[in-house]
Amino acid sequence: MLKQKGPLALIILDGFGYSAAREGNAVALASMPFYDEIREKYPHTLIEASGTCVGLPNGVMGNSEVGHLNMGSGRVIMTDVRRIEYSIETGEFFSNPAFVAAMDNARARGGALHLMGLLSDGLVHSSQEHLYALLRMAKARGLEHAYVHCFLDGRDTPPSSAERYVKALQEKIAETGFGEIASLCGRYYAMDRDKRWERTKRAYDLLVHAEGERAADPLAAIRRSYERGTTDEFIEPVAITRTDGVPVATIKDGDSCIFYNFRADRARQITRALAVAGFDEFLTPERPFIDYVCFTLYDGTFGLPIAFAQLQHKNILAEVFASLGVRNYRLSETEKYAHVTYFFNGGTELEFPHERRLLVPSPKVATYDLMPEMAAFKVTDKILRAIEERETDVFIVNFANPDMVGHTGNLGKTIEAVQYVDTCLGWITKALKTARGRCLVTSDHGNCEQMVDPRTGQPHTAHTTNPVPFHLIDEDSIGLPLRDDGALEDVAPTILGLLGLDKPADMTGRDLRLL
Repeated sequence: MLKQKGPLALIILDGFGYSAAREGNAVALASMPFYDEIREKYPHTLIEASGTCVGLPNGVMGNSEVGHLNMGSGRVIMTDVRRIEYSIETGEFFSNPAFVAAMDNARARGGALHLMGLLSDGLVHSSQEHLYALLRMAKARGLEHAYVHCFLDGRDTPPSSAERYVKALQEKIAETGFGEIASLCGRYYAMDRDKRWERTKRAYDLLVHAEGERAADPLAAIRRSYERGTTDEFIEPVAITRTDGVPVATIKDGDSCIFYNFRADRARQITRALAVAGFDEFLTPERPFIDYVCFTLYDGTFGLPIAFAQLQHKNILAEVFASLGVRNYRLSETEKYAHVTYFFNGGTELEFPHERRLLVPSPKVATYDLMPEMAAFKVTDKILRAIEERETDVFIVNFANPDMVGHTGNLGKTIEAVQYVDTCLGWITKALKTARGRCLVTSDHGNCEQMVDPRTGQPHTAHTTNPVPFHLIDEDSIGLPLRDDGALEDVAPTILGLLGLDKPADMTGRDLRLL
């Protein structure tokens, strides 16, 4: 039996961390009257959203995938990056059946191995160390050729840092005595997740047909892009050539390809184009016949080999709601829809009983500083209507603006984005109060509170290791103290506590309220 008079809302301000510093802090510099009122009147605390507190390696910044997994599961989830690191440490990585089959098949057919993924140490989508381990394994298994297709970051890393990562790869190739760089491409093209298929096609045509700029020296190609004002994320496709101008490699019949990104959302489109049967978003008349390995589960419908199968998490918040008939409504715009559904539900596509979902399309703009309001007002309108309908017990909502505009490095527009969200927050909290409801406001990781790199003075586009705020907006809880040692795993137990429901033993998180 639910212990509440009105609905309860969990509002996730994506990428909205806390920092005491004011310079470059979009939160501190913004005019946020509604948020200021919440902070002054209602209980609040800071909770951890990075590193070991969320299942990542120590000191590693949080991200949306991990943040929502922890919030929805009510426990610290061992992340894919940590699982893969551990397998390298134990040696299990080098006997992984999916890797072994792909490499041995390529060798038997006289084909090549292609390793593609984000060349980054951001640990959000990939790790350079995983790439290096694959190169060592390929050499040990007797392959003649391994080609690396580098997707450049500049989003979870400094905007113009690709030279550093390419140099490190070149040094590792020289040290290993094996491998070649075959192409470069900004993640804007190779890792689109918004069905901008024209971007994906640019990456596909590079990988399969060597279409794009030609360059014998990858570092020189990167520098030329910088001279044109293009930073890493947006570097256009570059096919690396030998001294005679012939491309180093393209993906051909009989080759094997391993995509070493461990995060699924930005790996799906290029994977569909290269390897999934029935792909028809653009023409691929000469698509090569290849072995293709996904590092993790990118999509359950792909039917492709997976190196690291998904872990199953029992008694997550969605399951508790389903078993007790708690009507919950998940709302977000496109950019964060997967996070309030797939990731919040423990990494499963399953829509549980009593769960309703709504996706509001994100605006079709090149970068979100061009439209910092994004779809926040449309999301808010849907929430307000649903509150009036009184058919929902729990809302789980994500506002993407602080994170997505924050990633552009544009401080002024990120301030605008935060202010738009503040307006939406004011409308929602007012409607909930009228409906005798309650609200939790928090975030999944930091970002917009640090828009300038304090060491260089350059734009900071990556996430942070800062804690995130947690606010309990409840008229009956004014003056109630909250724990100061919390983390994202404590969000689900707090929700259950507010609803008067017992948390499952599998949830190791604790109610943030000091009752």
